[in-house]
Amino acid sequence: MKKPIKERESTALRSVPLFSTLSADLIGLLANVVTTRQYPKNTFILSSGDKTDSLYIILSGNVKVGIADDDGKEVILSFLGPGDFFGEMALIDDYPRSADIVTREPCELMIVEKGDFKKCLAMSPALSMQIMLALVSRVRDADRKIERLALVNVYGRVAQVLLESAEQVDGVLAINRKLSRQDIAKLVGASREMVTRVMRDLVDGGYIRTEPKRIVLHHKLEVYAREIGHAHTHAGKAK
Repeated sequence: MKKPIKERESTALRSVPLFSTLSADLIGLLANVVTTRQYPKNTFILSSGDKTDSLYIILSGNVKVGIADDDGKEVILSFLGPGDFFGEMALIDDYPRSADIVTREPCELMIVEKGDFKKCLAMSPALSMQIMLALVSRVRDADRKIERLALVNVYGRVAQVLLESAEQVDGVLAINRKLSRQDIAKLVGASREMVTRVMRDLVDGGYIRTEPKRIVLHHKLEVYAREIGHAHTHAGKAK
């Protein structure tokens, strides 16, 4: 007798870009092998160096992806939210996890074990292509971050992080989730004190407006970030 498809998991998987091109049968197969788990705020889901081999898909909540050196100094690589996923590299190789994944709020995740996922890969060239595209996208994103740290000053790096974190809501470009000065500092590789000064200058210059629960970005911040990126692109080509 055919096993009934878990409808909640099936619906959630269809909303994840990684699985958007899969057939209903493959979605159903995945839905029947995933497990769901809830994590409280400030919980380590994975730690750098862990030997795990599962794919994690965020149903709700927000997580921080970061790395820390031997002295405990942390660099934030990214924030991930509903529909995002992590752990895909462990499905391909057997290397330990390369970063810490920590919840920033209560989260619910779907987890797919490596063996189950490999069965789905064998049945679907489309899923294999999606995984490759996801890996390429993350490599390109890492390249952009490295270039930004190497070539752009702190003002430019902060501006770019603010723009990447913002979304359009009712015609206003704003950051509507918590993004502390310390978070920004870890994202741009600068001190909290420097970021505080930069944010103050951006407010004074009319680039941004800070409100109790959000940061509103003005158009001139986008112009400034484009000019910084354009200038350094041409500088790089001239070398």
